[in-house]
Amino acid sequence: MRDDVAPTWRDADWSSAKLLPQPAAAPQAIVAVYAARVGRWRGIFAHHTWIVVKEEGADRYTRFDKVGWGSPVRTNGWVADGRWFGNPPQPIVLIKGEAATRLIPQIRQAITTYPYGRAGDYNAWPGPNSNTFVAHVMRSVPELGAALPPTALGKDWQPFRDIVGLTPSRTGFQVSLGGYAGFSLGWVEGIEVDLLGLVAGLDLRRPAIKLPGWGRIGMDPVL
Repeated sequence: MRDDVAPTWRDADWSSAKLLPQPAAAPQAIVAVYAARVGRWRGIFAHHTWIVVKEEGADRYTRFDKVGWGSPVRTNGWVADGRWFGNPPQPIVLIKGEAATRLIPQIRQAITTYPYGRAGDYNAWPGPNSNTFVAHVMRSVPELGAALPPTALGKDWQPFRDIVGLTPSRTGFQVSLGGYAGFSLGWVEGIEVDLLGLVAGLDLRRPAIKLPGWGRIGMDPVL
């Protein structure tokens, strides 16, 4: 285990990574999706993802996470741009202004319709889990126009009745065998092969290689 990783949940740093401006300094609407490595040895393989919104003129951000304890869909359980088990988050989506204003009602609606938001619905692997939740929102709001990192285990989970479908961005197709194996081909998602939750592939839109454990190597997903 790395020396800089807290030994327990209680000892970890959950403070702001200072990625978002103070609401008073940024009156415009903001939508963000963040990903951060999970705690301890699992961080070698996996990221946790969450969603942040702020309406125009609002005095605070609202953060949404799917977790496996307590309230399954947590609102403002942590700082909007906070570290996760001490690991700094990376932006996957960052949209501001009028575009964010248009998307926020759709995002809030997608959160309320998440079909696996009850206690007992969480399954760390292969899903549905925290990343399945964020993927559901991105699938419901394809205008977000982004793909979760290959280390967001559970992002490709679909029930066996939905083996073949569109990618979350609706720019391609996806095959998912209950999260145990799968394949995606889309303009936003690129080419991805999933085996037991380990994803490898290529991003052609914003050139990068996707590797299990490493994540993206190449152009930043947020311009």
